[in-house]
Amino acid sequence: MTQTTAPQITLNDGHAIPQLGFGVWQVPEDQVVDAVTHALATGYRHLDTAAAYGNEEGVGQALAASDVARDEVFVTTKLWNDAHGRDRTLRAFDTSMDKLGLDVLDLYLIHWPVPSADAYVETWKALLELRDSGRVRSVGVCNFHVPHLQRLVDETGVAPAVNQIELHPYLQQRELRAYDAEAGIVTEDWSPLASGKQVMQDETIRAIADEVGATPAQVILRWHLQLGSVVIPKSVTPARIEENYGALRLELTEDQMERIGDLDRGMRTGPEPDEFAVGAVTD
Repeated sequence: MTQTTAPQITLNDGHAIPQLGFGVWQVPEDQVVDAVTHALATGYRHLDTAAAYGNEEGVGQALAASDVARDEVFVTTKLWNDAHGRDRTLRAFDTSMDKLGLDVLDLYLIHWPVPSADAYVETWKALLELRDSGRVRSVGVCNFHVPHLQRLVDETGVAPAVNQIELHPYLQQRELRAYDAEAGIVTEDWSPLASGKQVMQDETIRAIADEVGATPAQVILRWHLQLGSVVIPKSVTPARIEENYGALRLELTEDQMERIGDLDRGMRTGPEPDEFAVGAVTD
């Protein structure tokens, strides 16, 4: 449907990740096959799921049925909070791989740090085991603050390849992005449109959309891309899937980027990572 291809970003382990991906958070299992199938047909070559999403099997089915070769698609899944600790992590990884129907995963992420369980360093060491065994090419984390990341580096000597965090024009996380960049960690942005809350209706965003002849969603996604982040919008609507992919064809000026940069207000749509422990096992 389009000849546009997402740029690739090289991770700190030498592997490359497509900068624009397709997320399937909150996509029901009975809709995910069609959504992923359409995303692949549109041109997406990066799929992002998680054990907690309950749709890994559908993602795997869509991938297996696609005409797109497996080695052309970058697949990410994530370890849930109930599987922290070495043995649980290894078992959870096996379960995810069975559901996805894959032999090798491109990226495995710790979904939340769950500081109250104090097991994320042990869990990180298990991810490094999986990487060293060749079962996953790259490993990283989600929702880690600077102290969490620094502890991983201090105790293992290995920085994550990716830190996937909530990031959008109303939550720009400059300090965390700067740390990631300094540490060689790629920042990946979830909830890039702030789940549609307010940001899409923002006057500045809408004005820039008029200026460049694009939609507010495309402007926001282009802003993420020009920040240098990996970004993973999600939709189950074919027209929206295509619309989001169209952000690759835009270019924002420095002035437009700065105007969006001025919108930061520290507004989270998701949990605070230092406090979130849903599903965690602490024994």
